[in-house]
Formats: sequence, structure tokens, C-alpha cells
Amino acid sequence: MKDRYILAFETSCDETSVAVMKNETELLSNVIASQIESHKRFGGVVPEVASRHHVEVITACIEEALVQAGIDESDVTAVAVTYGPGLVGALLVGLAAAKSFAWAHSIPLIPVNHMAGHLMAAQSVKNLEFPLLALLVSGGHTELVYVSEAGDYKIVGETRDDAVGEAYDKVGRVMGLSYPAGREIDELAHQGEDIYNFPRAMIKEDNLEFSFSGLKSAFINLYHNAEQRGEMLDNKHLSASFQAAVLDILLAKTKKALEKYPVKTLVVAGGVAANQGLRERLARDIQDVEIVIPPLRLCGDNAGMIAYASVSEWNKENFADLSLNAKPSLAFDSMEL
Repeated sequence: MKDRYILAFETSCDETSVAVMKNETELLSNVIASQIESHKRFGGVVPEVASRHHVEVITACIEEALVQAGIDESDVTAVAVTYGPGLVGALLVGLAAAKSFAWAHSIPLIPVNHMAGHLMAAQSVKNLEFPLLALLVSGGHTELVYVSEAGDYKIVGETRDDAVGEAYDKVGRVMGLSYPAGREIDELAHQGEDIYNFPRAMIKEDNLEFSFSGLKSAFINLYHNAEQRGEMLDNKHLSASFQAAVLDILLAKTKKALEKYPVKTLVVAGGVAANQGLRERLARDIQDVEIVIPPLRLCGDNAGMIAYASVSEWNKENFADLSLNAKPSLAFDSMEL
């Protein structure tokens, strides 16, 4: 049987990434060009800046991904690309590159949901058994997803307001930390103590919805009130208290979801899955379920995860034509509760 090579593109936000996967499981390359240094001075991602950076580096990323994989353009069997959710200008750069490559070589184009990519990156750890439940936590999303089979994703719970990663970045900005703030807050949290009684929204309610807006506001108000009094608060204790509240919310809702949807596997994915505090709490608090978390290199945005998610779409022959457009608000369907 002839080897199959998928060339995958990911440009939904501020990482330009191109990867090559061989025969559904072997990730031969995963080139990532980060823009973090460009966006740090703004305290967050500037969409226009992100789009321009994608245009500047995407061709080089394609060339490097093919070189690392040890293949030529003519060896590529199909092209996979993120078409949403994400920043529309950023998505369009990846789509243009992917469609051009697919057209030039007369090969199939596979559309991939960015969040499916985060989830299916867990395939790099082990062959996933379905059905499973996933907790997807990132800068733009916080959701619980029921996966009956590869490619069939249904939201069973999600945030009503801020995503958890967004809350981390906003409180990090208040404390004067550099963007993105998640890693630094996690490190500081391990050095401090949970001495502030921050709210845990909806934690006792019998639903699977999250809310981080009240927590974020409580944090900002505490910090600003102390500033006005000339009082200096310790970022270590602030971080520990904030992270403790976040983790209490995430774990409470995940436990409820596991009770409602009994499965043998829990996948935890997305950029916030790199958080060491979250990993420690999951290991401590979740029993009788196998927890699968992608390796750190596949937690953030990358094309390798898009390649993993594209396999089930390929097998279902879910191909797109060259009219495929960006869908910045693309979401999984919700399960009827």
C-alpha cells in the first residue's frame, strides 16, 4: 500500500504552522513560527499584525515542513487546513495557501475545526477509545465535549462569558505580567498561597456551564482597590488564589460531566492544558477515568494537531472544494440535554 502524506496548515491566531503526517499516525514534521514577541508590546494579539506575519512566513514554513519530513511536494496526498474558529484575516492566509497547494497538485482539501485539532492531538499519546469526554481549555474556548466517535463532536457544556485562557491573560495584564500570562501565573501560583476568597461562579449549580467573568472582575477590583490605598499585593498569593478558583470551577464541572456521561477516557486539551496546576488537580481529583493530555508541544496552536484531526475527515471523505471559506465563529454542535 502506498504511503499517505497529509500536509496540514494552522493559522487561526498568532502561530503560523505547517506539518506533515504519514499514514495517519506518524507526525514527520511540525513547524511553528510564533508571533508572541510581536504581540507582547500590545498585551494581546492584534489581528492585522497577526495576518501580516502569517503572509510573511507561511511559504518558508511549507518548505521547512517538507524538508523536515524528507518528502517532496509531489509526495503529498492531501492538504488539511483550519477554517475556523479564529481570527478571520489569519484564517484566510492559511486557507489561501492550502487551497493553492491542493489546486496546484490536484489533491483533496480537508477542512478541519481548530478545536477538533486540539482534542485529537491526544491521539499522539495513545489510540483513543470512544466514546470519550473532552475538556477543551484555551485562550478563546472553555467547553466540555462528548465524542461518540472520531469526527463526531457535541458540546455538553461551555463558558457563558470569558474563556479561561482569556481570564488568565487579563488578570496577568493587571499584575504587569507579560503576554501570554498563563505560564507565569502558574509558576507564581506554586510559590504562593490561596489567601483571597475569590468567587467560584455556578460551582454548585447542576449544569455544565462555566463563568469566569465574575472571578476576573473580583480580581481586578481587589487589585485596583489595594492600589488606591497604596497597598502592594503579592503576585504570588494573587496568582495562587486566582488559579485555585479557576481549578475549582474546572474540576467541579468536569466531575459533573463525567457523572452525566460515563466514559472511560477524559481528554484535556488546548493551550491551558499545559498548566501544571491543572494537571496536578486532574491527577488528584479524577479517579476511575483515564486522563489523556497531549504533550506540551501539541497543547498550543500547531498544525500537527490539525493533521491528527484530519484523519477521521479523510476516512469519511469529508473533502472541500476551492470555495471553502473562513468561519471565524465555527463551533461544534450542542448535544440535546
